[in-house]
Amino acid sequence: MDIFNTYTLINEHTGDMAFRIWNFEDNGQFCKVKRLNHYSLIWVKKGSGTAKIDFADYEFSQNVMFALTPYQPFMFNEKEKLEGVVLNFHPDFFCIHKHNDQVACNGVLFNNIYNPPMLNVEDNAKEEFEMLISLMRNGIQKSDIAQYDLLVSYLKIFLINASRTKAQQQPEELEAMPDNKEPFILQKLKNMIEANFKSKHSASDYAELLNITPKALAKITKNHFNKTMTNLISERIIIEAKRELYLTDKSVKEIAFELGYDDEHYFSRFFKNNADISPSVYRETVGFARAVS
Repeated sequence: MDIFNTYTLINEHTGDMAFRIWNFEDNGQFCKVKRLNHYSLIWVKKGSGTAKIDFADYEFSQNVMFALTPYQPFMFNEKEKLEGVVLNFHPDFFCIHKHNDQVACNGVLFNNIYNPPMLNVEDNAKEEFEMLISLMRNGIQKSDIAQYDLLVSYLKIFLINASRTKAQQQPEELEAMPDNKEPFILQKLKNMIEANFKSKHSASDYAELLNITPKALAKITKNHFNKTMTNLISERIIIEAKRELYLTDKSVKEIAFELGYDDEHYFSRFFKNNADISPSVYRETVGFARAVS
């Protein structure tokens, strides 16, 4: 432990951070845009403000937890002084894609383009999260046999609990909306994006598929997702590109082609514009090439 109350486990092979827990008592770490090469769970225990994540702004107050993926841009604008705890882990330490059948946090906590990347930490969940954080801190300090396995076990339980909490807090709100046409359109839109994001990249394509005007579609996405249609399509493409860069040894050209881009250089520019890093550097710092080196 250091003077900043930080507990860190280092990857012996790379010398980089593998797993870390640390406390914060102000907004100093978050007042400028961050793009980190690891997963982050940021539990704001006290204070309030506005979080800018990807293309959207989210108002928040105390006892909210943010779940952020590698190189996802974010920053916090503080209104009341922020205090809380952060849990960071590198994909080399625990890959949510590879362990999704055990934890099922991908698409709930992380990589969900339709819901805010945050959950409320209610009273019944606080005690369990605090207990797990304490166990993980102790596990980092004790370099005993099976330290890695023990920490991964605690992390899995933490992610499962956070995923369950978030899942309980979400989608039913759509069913209560007075205009019962819109929830159907929203679900249809999600299905359309999932089925076509590799081949259809423009907002007008989806307006045509849904048989509504581009203006009407823009209003729906802004009202319900706080994003533009272009943002939604771009985020879905980037999520898939990151998954391929992490889990496979496919070339950037192959990945670009599978995602509907004939020009590898255009795709690389698109990726960098959205992730603020090139596909090759992403792979070197997060993905497959680093994992197998």
